[in-house]
Amino acid sequence: MNSKNRFVLINLLAFEFVLLNAVLITYLVFGLSDFSFNDPTFLLNLGRLAIIYNLSWLFIILWIRDNEFYFNPDYFYFKSIFTCMFFFVGFVISLVFLFKMTYFNRSTFIIPIFIFSYLNLIGHKYFLKFLKKKGSHLFSDTLLIGSGYEGTNLKGFTNAMTQYGYNILGYLENRDEKQKNEFDLRIFGNINDLSNVLADHSIDEIFIAMSEMSHEKIAETIKIADNHGVRVKLIPENPLLMSKNYKAMAMGDLAVFKLRQSPLDNFSKTILKRMFDFCFALWIIILGSPIFLLIAILILIDSKGPVLYTPSRKGEAGETFKCYKFRTMSVCDNPMNGTQSTIVNDPRITRVGKWLRKLDLDELPQFFNVLRGEMSVIGPRPHRINLQNDFRKTVNDYMVRSYIKPGITGWAQVNGWRGPTVTDEQKNERVYHDLWYIENWSIWLDLKIIFLTIFGSHHKKAF
Repeated sequence: MNSKNRFVLINLLAFEFVLLNAVLITYLVFGLSDFSFNDPTFLLNLGRLAIIYNLSWLFIILWIRDNEFYFNPDYFYFKSIFTCMFFFVGFVISLVFLFKMTYFNRSTFIIPIFIFSYLNLIGHKYFLKFLKKKGSHLFSDTLLIGSGYEGTNLKGFTNAMTQYGYNILGYLENRDEKQKNEFDLRIFGNINDLSNVLADHSIDEIFIAMSEMSHEKIAETIKIADNHGVRVKLIPENPLLMSKNYKAMAMGDLAVFKLRQSPLDNFSKTILKRMFDFCFALWIIILGSPIFLLIAILILIDSKGPVLYTPSRKGEAGETFKCYKFRTMSVCDNPMNGTQSTIVNDPRITRVGKWLRKLDLDELPQFFNVLRGEMSVIGPRPHRINLQNDFRKTVNDYMVRSYIKPGITGWAQVNGWRGPTVTDEQKNERVYHDLWYIENWSIWLDLKIIFLTIFGSHHKKAF
């Protein structure tokens, strides 16, 4: 972070502290009938409360929130505000009890925090826009170098740069000819003119697109920038997978792109999903045990054979496991190498099996798979081995589904893409929805899918 970025950050932090104290004092003025600046006892307690508020917020800024909140246009503002508000209430209440502050009632401690959090949420972006409009000279003047700034890449990049607190003055072309860009950015000349440009203009940072530059030219450019005391940021060539879900990281001395990023790559979120799966599955099994027993009895009365059908399915990382289902057919396909799919009015389906399939009750034993850690409550549906081999040949990125555990229900199913997979559209849409779920997972999305599984209209496709 250079000095100008730091100055913008200080202004944003000052805005928050001014807002915090203004909310506290305003609430006390209008919320307390005995408010008086002439009362020494009141002023003493107000000062103590203000110190607690400001120290708590300072702690949150330093250890709970990071700089990304203030400059990253893709940062989750609402999530950050909610998290900070939770910790803010906890810190303030803890300190109030620790110092035995009984002068104010409990609502006096909590309500200003909610008001401040709301105003901070809606006021932060407006204040940043105000700074850009009134103090553009406070933002870092930036020079782009290279030929990798074209089309939609340039649009997204310039928008993000502005949000991060940079003023893009123009760029130096890495080609012999000077091509006009769609944003009419000033072209200072060729890359060989860098030394003269830095000498004639006040440049704070330069960004170098590495895609069409040799290592020798990049090293020379960095050396010139260092000689002028100008910071350098390198933009490596984008990975072949053009997706927002990739992350750059350092491994030793090399930069590495992690493709197909999922929220579930985060260890804490993986633990959260596993805890939710285990508790939800255990709850269903305990409360639904009478239903499990009743279904088992009906299956035994209706036709000869075992209660459960345990076909082999492919799970996370391609691991094979036995998937538990209530038997719904009088004659079942081979559990390991079965290839016969269910068809409409399939003569193998029993009378009880017809209703179990219609209500999706045949899938209930898979909650035992969830307890065993082989499946999740929500995820891509596990496919038969032969069906997986077929999908791999015809659908791009199909095996990306195996990055996470398969589920009892999923985003594809609640959106109507269940049942037969005969056409290319059915195959592609099912895989597309599964991949979208992997890249956009959240605990709230899981709860939404559970709700849609129970109350949605997708059941009509079951047979």
